[in-house]
Amino acid sequence: MTIITTTAARDSGGPTLGQLLVKSANDGRDRIAAQALADEETILDRANVRAALVADEDGTPICRWEGLMGRTYALGLDDHQRAFLGLVLSIVGIGHITLAVVPDLDERRMLIVLRAILRLTDNDRVAIGTRM
Repeated sequence: MTIITTTAARDSGGPTLGQLLVKSANDGRDRIAAQALADEETILDRANVRAALVADEDGTPICRWEGLMGRTYALGLDDHQRAFLGLVLSIVGIGHITLAVVPDLDERRMLIVLRAILRLTDNDRVAIGTRM
């Protein structure tokens, strides 16, 4: 199976790799983490991340989260991406990263993480909006 990048799928009108990973996720935590990664987009666009994360299972791309844990510093990610990926791995239950990385997130990634946390609690009543 050929794994296409999220950009290529977006341009062709087909499902993105992120969408395929969300669809193939087995449980809530995997699905929430895959959705966060799909929403972020730039990390999945990296070939080395796809090689470490994505596996083919009967023609369907799936996340092999454990493949990323020991490689987060070897993937060439910037500080924002690495902090975000660490929090995503924590959602899955792999690795332990403190919330001290939050200042390393830009606003867009922070909103994605906040939405993921709300999905973890199965709470859709909390609104995420502008500061007061």
